[in-house]
Amino acid sequence: MLYLTNAHTREKQHFSPLDPGHVRMYLCGPTVYDRAHIGNARPAVVFDVLYRLLRRSYTVTYARNFTDVDDKIIARAQEQNVSIDTLTHMTIAHYHEDMGALNVLLPTHEPRATQFIPQMIHMIKTLLTKNHAYVAQQHVLFDVTSYPAYGSLSGRDTGEMIAGSRVEVSPYKKNPMDFILWKPSSVDQPGWESPWGRGRPGWHIECSAMAGEILGETFDIHAGGQDLLFPHHENENAQSCCAHGTESYARTWLHNGMLLVNGQKMAKSLGNFFTTRDLLGRLSGEVIRYCLLSAHYRQSLDWTDELIQQATQAIDRLYTALRTCDEIADHEQIDVDVLDALHDDINTPLAFHHLHRLARTINSTKSSTQKSILGRTLVNSARLCGLMFTPTKEWFQGNASLDPETIAAQIAARTEAKKIKDFATADHIRDHLLARGIVLEDTPSGTTWHTKK
Repeated sequence: MLYLTNAHTREKQHFSPLDPGHVRMYLCGPTVYDRAHIGNARPAVVFDVLYRLLRRSYTVTYARNFTDVDDKIIARAQEQNVSIDTLTHMTIAHYHEDMGALNVLLPTHEPRATQFIPQMIHMIKTLLTKNHAYVAQQHVLFDVTSYPAYGSLSGRDTGEMIAGSRVEVSPYKKNPMDFILWKPSSVDQPGWESPWGRGRPGWHIECSAMAGEILGETFDIHAGGQDLLFPHHENENAQSCCAHGTESYARTWLHNGMLLVNGQKMAKSLGNFFTTRDLLGRLSGEVIRYCLLSAHYRQSLDWTDELIQQATQAIDRLYTALRTCDEIADHEQIDVDVLDALHDDINTPLAFHHLHRLARTINSTKSSTQKSILGRTLVNSARLCGLMFTPTKEWFQGNASLDPETIAAQIAARTEAKKIKDFATADHIRDHLLARGIVLEDTPSGTTWHTKK
């Protein structure tokens, strides 16, 4: 049985889909004006595990959108002197490339906001007809006072919502918390004809229209980062329930915690901002994925050099266990403890604990037949987490960026440094080699090395 922590009820609940045998799931995807940073990658990876898990038991309709009309996109296109269409197509291609390197499966639908403008206009018309919205100075705004349950998803009171809103206090608003459904576009901005003049949608209405069209007025799971809970998800929920006349929009809301870098929020001004592509230049996708899943998805994750080192060593241990297997049996068994951990609110840290328990069992097992069976169970179980798709030989025999003689000299220098207890130099040599894709392993008979992809 699958249990998920519902952000709306703030409780861990048994998950059961609206339609037996069919799960409908939506994930808020990126705004496509730049390469995805590692914080963007976390929800894609985390909820990819849930997608893999759900597909074992259900038919899954999974939508992950692209926001391809936004003020940031307009500004970036002007900076680069390219068309908006060129920028968004290029950024989407980069996103697919980067997420593919992290073993993130393609969802069943990848809607782009610009493909659903008619649905957005229809939804706004419905909200106006039902007196949940109003027109002011060519803007259409949602009237939050028309929905008594506003704030129930995020659990905020009125004062907190005003302080936390991302919208300007404009004179044409009835209430500072009212949010834009449609706004006018100037001649140099993208726009579409509407009953309220040429313009473009607000951010929140985009996801409501796409999810409603693809998944229905009420669906099973809505996921995204914790930073989207308010105002984005709060506003999505309000306008969707009001437009459709439903008590609920998504039955289960899931939010992953924030990603920090050395204990701080990632920001270009702090010099700790990096993209997934930056990391893929020096780390394998599996190491990055392991890092992103090493903490429970609802907790914040602190990205550090130590985390990377631990993840690298952890995956090496898993693949090392497979090296002791002469062959891998052909069966579909998944370790029951790994499965139970993932069924318990996607507990990937606990699942990883059981993967390493399996690896230790393989290492201590004498029977080649049993090793073969356990090896396949380890691979199957890890793949449910999106790991261990690389052939074992390939994992350990990448192309070295340094010649063997240079590596041997570096190892010798490190050995001498350790003998005189100059551990700072020893660590520097190890880290320097690791940055070049060369991993050192200290064994009783000496130091060996292997390379990564």
